[in-house]
Amino acid sequence: MVCSVFEVASSSYYEYKQRQQHVNVERLALRSEVKRLFTLSRSSAGSRSIVAMMRERGYTIGRFKVRRLMKEARLMSKQPGSHIYRSAAIERPDIPNRLNREFDVSVPNQVWCGDITYIWAGNRWCYLAVVIDLFSRRVVGWALSDKPDAALVTKALAMAYEQRGCPEGVMFHSDQGCQYASRKFRQYLWRYRMEQSMSRRGNCWDNAPMERLFRSLKSEWVPTAGYRSVSEAMKDISFYLMDYYNWQRPHSYSGGIAPAEVENRLNLVSGIS
Repeated sequence: MVCSVFEVASSSYYEYKQRQQHVNVERLALRSEVKRLFTLSRSSAGSRSIVAMMRERGYTIGRFKVRRLMKEARLMSKQPGSHIYRSAAIERPDIPNRLNREFDVSVPNQVWCGDITYIWAGNRWCYLAVVIDLFSRRVVGWALSDKPDAALVTKALAMAYEQRGCPEGVMFHSDQGCQYASRKFRQYLWRYRMEQSMSRRGNCWDNAPMERLFRSLKSEWVPTAGYRSVSEAMKDISFYLMDYYNWQRPHSYSGGIAPAEVENRLNLVSGIS
């Protein structure tokens, strides 16, 4: 009688009732794992990133199924759109652009890149300097300070130098910031036997891997309102750079494999050889 009042076929009602009784346990488990990985990324992972993370954990799943599961769970990535940058073709004569956008590196400790960005913490701006290895895009050094001076970038460089076992013959690439052109920083490069390379003035594409890292950090991890204190910022950013980004987050450059895992697989293949 109720079906006739609402003009619904009785067979449709019984089919719906039977469907409700059979819960797809496997689909619920997959949706739960998708939600867990999405929460781990602080609402930044999309379907591609979640597929890569799930495959690393032994799941066999496609991107479109993950997209449907995210839609069912009402999960939406907070990744921003593309930006428009201005460029200039003026090059510093004493420190040329030796890298020249050759971002594909064959071995570790061949080319490092560095840059500075700003983070809101403790009701003021703090400055973050990071060093990555271009081979795997792995973060090898970083430093946080309330002053964007030469001491900040030298501290990040010193950390990278110690972390990587004091390598020689490394090329260090950066933009034309005054910190990287300072006498103190260039003395450190000379002490570490490193060759310096600088982007063209005002051309962020010459240091694109660093710009991409900072975009990921700010869009995926840093709270919208910033950090309550500098100590909280240091702890949280350290976890992102040295743990989540290096060991867990899939990187598109390496085919969805975390940067540290790329180096581990290289060492495994070298040992077998």
